[in-house]
Amino acid sequence: MRNIRVAVIGAGPAGIYASDILTKEHEGARVDLFDRLPAPYGLVRYGVAPDHPRIKEIIKALRRVLSRDEIRFIGNVHYGTDLKLSDLRRHYDAVIFSTGARADRTLDIPGIDLPGSHGAADFVSWYDGHPDVPRDWPLDARQVAVLGAGNVALDIARVLAKPADEQLTTEIPDNVYQGLKRNQATDIHVFARRGPAQIKFTPMEFRELSHSPAVDVIVHPEGFEIDEASQQAINTSKSTRLVVDTMLKYMEREPTGAPHRIHLHLCQAPVAILGTTRVEGLRTERTELTGDGTARRTGEYFDWPVDAVYRAVGYLSTHLADLPFDHFEAVVPTPAAACSRWTAWR
Repeated sequence: MRNIRVAVIGAGPAGIYASDILTKEHEGARVDLFDRLPAPYGLVRYGVAPDHPRIKEIIKALRRVLSRDEIRFIGNVHYGTDLKLSDLRRHYDAVIFSTGARADRTLDIPGIDLPGSHGAADFVSWYDGHPDVPRDWPLDARQVAVLGAGNVALDIARVLAKPADEQLTTEIPDNVYQGLKRNQATDIHVFARRGPAQIKFTPMEFRELSHSPAVDVIVHPEGFEIDEASQQAINTSKSTRLVVDTMLKYMEREPTGAPHRIHLHLCQAPVAILGTTRVEGLRTERTELTGDGTARRTGEYFDWPVDAVYRAVGYLSTHLADLPFDHFEAVVPTPAAACSRWTAWR
């Protein structure tokens, strides 16, 4: 089997594990792993909240892969500027693109561009010390809305609610600690479009939401609906069942009077961010489950007096130079059999 040289663009978990598989399954493979940042590990380094040490432990496994002689990490190289596809094709037998998704998915509602309306990716990058973002973040809002029902929304709510001093046991950057010390937030409102069985939190992170003595978790009963599809999901998915069980326990628990509160509002779809020169509120429309896992709008609206809005509705990939790109789906179009996480070009 002849020796081959492979370039991998993007040194996050996908790129590192792809390099690992290549060098294990092809004895003659040598991999150059490029990244535009000076350090590897991608979202494990710059996309995981500081108080998730278990997830950050993955870096140890990734570091073992990078320590192998067959794999070379080269940082501070920007594909499309410092390095082009024509260069890679000239010097390598194959190229793997594993750049991931780092832009916020848009939310097309009025007021989304008002000052005080933020994308999750920018805030996560700030509290993880990403070198591309400013070192300061506006944290003067007392009432905050978080749109989304996944772990990123959960992380944002927790980081905004927990006192800064509780983060000192983590590897939080000093500028982030100083910023969080000035944080004025007292109430964080998390809005989900559907019901409890459609929430995408992982059970452990959801349970740990209440571990801070300074935070009460309040699940509002309005919108707590279990339809036929929800019951089926609870019966067949252990993760869903644990999330719903945890939600029920939060609902039964009396608030302790803690200085910070995380509110979970179910079956509320955002329709507008209110304000003229900055965020002054959020308008939602109540939804109801239809029995098949989806929800329909009801025409019943609510206005919430919040001072900031964070949208955590998913990330988007961005167009890479010289590669085809589906701008509507925000993906590199590939054959159906190809892996959706990375694409090889020979």
